[in-house]
Amino acid sequence: MRADAEAALQRDLVTPEGVALRLKLADGGSRVSAFVIDLLIMLGLLIALTLLVGMALLAVGSRDNVEFIAVVWLLGFFLLRNGYFILMELGPRGATFGKRIMGLRVCARGGERLTADAVIARNLIREIEVYLPLTFLLVQAGTDNVTGLLALLGLGWTVMLLAFPLLNRDRLRIGDLLAGTWVIAAPRRTLLEDLSRAHVATPPFTDRQLAIYGVFELQALERLLRAEDPDGLAVAAAAIRNKIGSYGRIPRENDRLFLDTYYTALRKRLEQDLLFGKRKADKHAVG
Repeated sequence: MRADAEAALQRDLVTPEGVALRLKLADGGSRVSAFVIDLLIMLGLLIALTLLVGMALLAVGSRDNVEFIAVVWLLGFFLLRNGYFILMELGPRGATFGKRIMGLRVCARGGERLTADAVIARNLIREIEVYLPLTFLLVQAGTDNVTGLLALLGLGWTVMLLAFPLLNRDRLRIGDLLAGTWVIAAPRRTLLEDLSRAHVATPPFTDRQLAIYGVFELQALERLLRAEDPDGLAVAAAAIRNKIGSYGRIPRENDRLFLDTYYTALRKRLEQDLLFGKRKADKHAVG
């Protein structure tokens, strides 16, 4: 039964470079837990914001300024609940603190780089999915002249939107559906030495050959190496060999050893560049 549930979450993804990856979608329990953790973090930040606003109210004491400070609080709350998710998911990990703790991350369903437009879209839709329905219910609960039918409709709307990821096979929120994203289970990172099996003292690649790719391609190659898919390794190795051109042959070279060696050399180069403040996001970036 558990094996069937795991298999139902497996998806095959082919990147624009032709690399085949096998990913596992995040299950409903992990996504809910991650969201609850993020809500608790935001609640702590909101309490701090409220305390600051309260001290400001005590300092000014004027009724005219009270309304202005209340507007500032509402604006701060809006920026907090949206900016937190957007800024965190725009980072290199593509995940909020809650998602990191639960081992999840956001990625594009087409295998391309996760764009700012997609991240902003999937998170602003949360206003309609979560915050608007909850606000509606709270307002209705405090009103005496609400009919039972209206309250039932509001509750039904809320439950439907919140349960939407459980009603489709890809576990997509409405925000994911519109933004072209999904949330996957990110494998636990290991040290480079644990992942790489290359034992070549001096990798036979030039700086020009390593400068072709960036962080995005490095991460895609890392996922491929973890997947242990021979067909995917063969396709990726052929694509990289064709891209970089002639290089010194590696002793006892096969596709896996070639990709291990190239991964190790590329990661080392990108990490060295970061020390000097240079970050090549992907192969399209000028680096």
